Amino acid sequence: MELKTIELTKTFGSKTAVDHLNITLSNGIYGLLGANGAGKTTLMRLLCNIQMPDFGKIVLNGKNIVRLGEEYRSLLGYLPQPFGYYPDFTALDFLLYVSALKGLGDKKAKNRSNGLLEAVGLSAESSRKIKTFSGGMKQRLGIAQAMLNNPRILILDEPTAGLDPRERIRFRNLISAFAKDRIVILSTHIVSDIEFIAEEIIMMKSGRIAGFGKPQEIISEIDGKVWECTVPTACAKKCAAAFRTSNLRNADNGETILRIIADSKPMENAVQAQPNLEDLYLFYFERPPKQTEKEL
Repeated sequence: MELKTIELTKTFGSKTAVDHLNITLSNGIYGLLGANGAGKTTLMRLLCNIQMPDFGKIVLNGKNIVRLGEEYRSLLGYLPQPFGYYPDFTALDFLLYVSALKGLGDKKAKNRSNGLLEAVGLSAESSRKIKTFSGGMKQRLGIAQAMLNNPRILILDEPTAGLDPRERIRFRNLISAFAKDRIVILSTHIVSDIEFIAEEIIMMKSGRIAGFGKPQEIISEIDGKVWECTVPTACAKKCAAAFRTSNLRNADNGETILRIIADSKPMENAVQAQPNLEDLYLFYFERPPKQTEKEL
């Protein structure tokens, strides 16, 4: 399966949310990263045929998705942020209702709904009304409804929002097992979730692709730009504010270790560190402060 955008463009007034975007996706898990306003949600809505582009097109196996119409939509699973639900429905009734909308027969709908409730850890809560659910439980239900029709293209907008660490592990395992022979696109600000399961990373900035490739390939772009520096804990906050700092941790001797992204050595005692995806995110989406070590 191949899903391809060709010069895809979408504007809202004077703002270009998606700007002549060309990208080709095949079976696999894609992590979509970008700062707020980068165009991620607009791209996902275009891929789901919820919004129409101003210019360009999306093709599935060479066919325009607009012309495919219902045939294309039947292949989709989508979790928007936030997703709509009926608060007085029970979890099971809600999934059965969505199953009916997606054209699943009664027997298949019941089997699929119960199986997904089990998969997302909600089988014991199937008869509870959704309005009594916590935010994380609602999010898990949203993930289940997106997967009801066993979609070939699954698009998830901030799927791990509100999930605790154990729930996020469950989600990652679920998606990894589900993704074989499918296209899965997930957008999240929790970079570690993408780092664990995404086979390809898509970096979006100002409606364009800033980086696209396997995690280690694009992380290699910042080889030699990640540093660890030890500073007195008393001035750690000030030092961290002066640089693009991805992390800091306290040592046992009244000192703090800063992890800094910089083109050149930021401090005299800085040593190079192995970059990771969070470092890359910071490199792309946070402007470096203008302060230098001399100003500290």
